[in-house]
Amino acid sequence: MVIFDLLGRSWAMGIIWHLNNGPSTFRRLQKYCENISPTTLNTRIKELTKAKLIIRTVDGYTLTDHGLQLFKLIHPLGKWAKNWAKNYQDI
Repeated sequence: MVIFDLLGRSWAMGIIWHLNNGPSTFRRLQKYCENISPTTLNTRIKELTKAKLIIRTVDGYTLTDHGLQLFKLIHPLGKWAKNWAKNYQDI
């Protein structure tokens, strides 16, 4: 499935997660993603835009309706991952 390939790429889910908080500029996304190179961030933005999960607005990048629906699906996974990580910090 194409969506799993896209979401499995570095920082793709992190960008979606961050944009759930509202629009963000390229620089803010780069700061949020800490060690991401500008090239990788630009590539992910293009891929997520092509998949119609994010769009660029005057306020920065934001989630589309499809992006918001996707976030609602992955949000429970994020909660589960935090609890799981407490028990497996040595991995």
